[in-house]
Parts: sequence; C-alpha cells; structure tokens
Amino acid sequence: MSCSVHDISDIERRGVPGVFVSTVHFASAVEAQSESLGFDTSSVLTRHPIQDRTDDEMTEIADAAFDDLVKALVGP
Repeated sequence: MSCSVHDISDIERRGVPGVFVSTVHFASAVEAQSESLGFDTSSVLTRHPIQDRTDDEMTEIADAAFDDLVKALVGP
C-alpha cells in the first residue's frame, strides 16, 4: 500500500497517530508536501534504494527504523 503525506494528515485529523515512512531519496518531497499542506508530519526516512533488496536486507532496514517509528508514534 502506498501512502502520501496527505493520507497521514487525514489519519492524524481523525485522531489516529500516523508516521510517514520513506527513503532518504524522497526527503525533499516529504518536506514539500508537508509544507504545502501546512502539516508537520512525523516521518522516518530509511536508506535508499529499497527495491530489489533481499528479505534479509529489508528486515535489517525495518529493524534499523523501528525505534524511530515508535518514538514518532508515541513521543520521546
């Protein structure tokens, strides 16, 4: 499933915590979308690229992002 900053904004307005996850390659797009929506989204950026990664590599990327995801959802 693909999700945009707009989707996270909508989810947050409904009272459900949300975090936008993307690769560092799209950091400027995340920032631009957030700014245009007037919404400071919580986001976690992973290393790039993720396509053509093995299952083990994807697990490593997910594990590396886990703590940041939890912090973004529940706060410091």
